[in-house]
Amino acid sequence: MAATGLLVEIGDRLRLRREELGMTQKEAADLLEMSETFYGEIERGNRRLSIERLILVHERMDMSLTWLLAGEQPVVIPEGITRQLPEEKAERMERLFRDLVKLYE
Repeated sequence: MAATGLLVEIGDRLRLRREELGMTQKEAADLLEMSETFYGEIERGNRRLSIERLILVHERMDMSLTWLLAGEQPVVIPEGITRQLPEEKAERMERLFRDLVKLYE
């Protein structure tokens, strides 16, 4: 399979996360239960991650799938900011924060 733009971008983001964690390709491959060769092909954009492997990336590398697949950073709402609000208002406030982040981008 020839590398496509999206697969290359996913591979790049996966490589960046691996490097942030200070891991080698072999260590990442072991963590994700695949061969080092196959893992390297994923980083180069020549292979796809299965759904099961995507879940392992999320769980074991603590990586947002929104970031991995779409390159979009998840909105992080400051902890405790809505804690004292009634539930309905807290949900509205969280939506407001997400919308503000989107406008800012």
